[in-house]
Amino acid sequence: MTTKDFLIADVFTGNPLEGNQLGIFTDARGLDDDLMLKATRELNFSETVFFLKPDDRKQADVRIRIFTPGGEIPFAGHPTLGSAWALAEALGKDTVTIQTKAGLVPVALERDPGTRKLTFGRMEQPIPTIEPYGETDTRELLDALGVAGKTGSLPVEIYVNGPRNVYVEITDEPALAAMEPDLQKLGRIPLNVSCSTQTGDRTWATRMFAPALAVTEDPATGSAAGPLAVHLARHGRIPFGEEIEIHQGDYIHRPSVLYAAAYGTENAIEKVIVGGRAVVVARGEYQLA
Repeated sequence: MTTKDFLIADVFTGNPLEGNQLGIFTDARGLDDDLMLKATRELNFSETVFFLKPDDRKQADVRIRIFTPGGEIPFAGHPTLGSAWALAEALGKDTVTIQTKAGLVPVALERDPGTRKLTFGRMEQPIPTIEPYGETDTRELLDALGVAGKTGSLPVEIYVNGPRNVYVEITDEPALAAMEPDLQKLGRIPLNVSCSTQTGDRTWATRMFAPALAVTEDPATGSAAGPLAVHLARHGRIPFGEEIEIHQGDYIHRPSVLYAAAYGTENAIEKVIVGGRAVVVARGEYQLA
């Protein structure tokens, strides 16, 4: 019999039963790829992580493998922040470094001065590469999303920081809320599709669709939040270094709040920071075999 301790955390929220759910297996030694994928599909969250010994304990506190129900991915935001939150709670540390397949991700945690409870975390994400998205591909994407005639002036572009995220600006929040993508068509496009609209001076609302990874709609996508800040800064919507607030998950009853900032210039991105809160809502033991 193979049993493993696990946690469930709600990430990019400070409230239980909101945000993006994350399964965390705190000791994945002895689990092969097939068993990790089966466990991920059993939990059926957008992502589940598996803790392993880092390659170099001087550089990282833990190595994580990240799975969606569709397979393993090199990096994702809410698994990284959720993992750092759980690890910092267990170790009492204020800074942890997570080893991912996309590289090392340092996470700085803030605590209440009186209670020492964690209150916030910010991760330094991999700097994304940027790719254009062709006119034909864009037409097919907008058709799959059902948003022809409802898009803004920002170009449709791909940003890669592990996952491949494509960004589509929607004209306003009612149009964003009314979206009903054709998931069969969208599932044939091997990208995470981030749709966003500005709702205030420094606030945006987003929806993320990733049926190609067996995630119909994601409640909070940390890996897309950082590149969104880069995208907005590169195209003059916000200054570099300004932190934006991103609301996601409202339309699927999992409200989430993410914070993101990009530093540098249009031609030289220096740093991408994404932050938020998390809460561990369950602890237990899972029988895996």
